[in-house]
Amino acid sequence: MFFLLVTIPADAKWSQNGVTIAGGNGVGGATNQLNYPYGLFVDDNQTVVITDCGNNRIVQWKNGDTTNGQVVAGGNGQGNGLDQLYNPTDILIDKETDSLIICDEGNDRVVRWSRLSGTTQGEILIDNINCYGLAMDDQRYL
Repeated sequence: MFFLLVTIPADAKWSQNGVTIAGGNGVGGATNQLNYPYGLFVDDNQTVVITDCGNNRIVQWKNGDTTNGQVVAGGNGQGNGLDQLYNPTDILIDKETDSLIICDEGNDRVVRWSRLSGTTQGEILIDNINCYGLAMDDQRYL
């Protein structure tokens, strides 16, 4: 089992001002906007991947690029096609397959989308499940 122990010194000083790294330009569907962001995952390269529930898509922001996100799954309107999502609520990254595992709540399914460039649709991993959250153990079981 993997445990992460974070030690924060008792005299740590916190910044008074936060830094916006995703969205921050009002509600909307442009690549610099989000509409009801619900779940997020940060990978080992500090890329932030967000379920943009209201826009039925997954958007990622690479470390250092806070201007525009990149749609990496969905974004083809609300629907149940393999190239569509409907209210995605959570996400994780499977490092072994370099893919996104998405809780597609509105379609009652869990889908996998490759992170390889040019991927235009996902595949159904689990169907007929009322999914709101995801977790993967160290043996890659969902």
